[in-house]
Amino acid sequence: MTGPKVTTTLWRPTGPEELDLVRELDWRAWPPRLPEQPIFYPVLDEDYAIKIAREWNVRHSGAGFVTRFEVGSEFLRRYPVRQVGGRTILELWVPAEELDEFNAHIVGEIQVVHTFR
Repeated sequence: MTGPKVTTTLWRPTGPEELDLVRELDWRAWPPRLPEQPIFYPVLDEDYAIKIAREWNVRHSGAGFVTRFEVGSEFLRRYPVRQVGGRTILELWVPAEELDEFNAHIVGEIQVVHTFR
């Protein structure tokens, strides 16, 4: 008998265009990357996601959103944590060609937890 699946909480700052695509995917997957986006990078710290959504997405898209979602922890072991700044500025770098497999390991729905305009 197995217990509930162990998951890791991830956050993703996003703009309105990407959020519309997530909505079209029934809140269960991230859309394919554009050619100029070779990696998908969810973040491990909510405050870092808020900073990006507030400072970058709002300026470039007029709105910024922070999403929260769960991914199977065992699956995530293949992606080393990347520290891209201070000690809480942590990301996972998922190659664009692996995004379908990544999406298959999302547990539950992607949720919007913060909105900035």
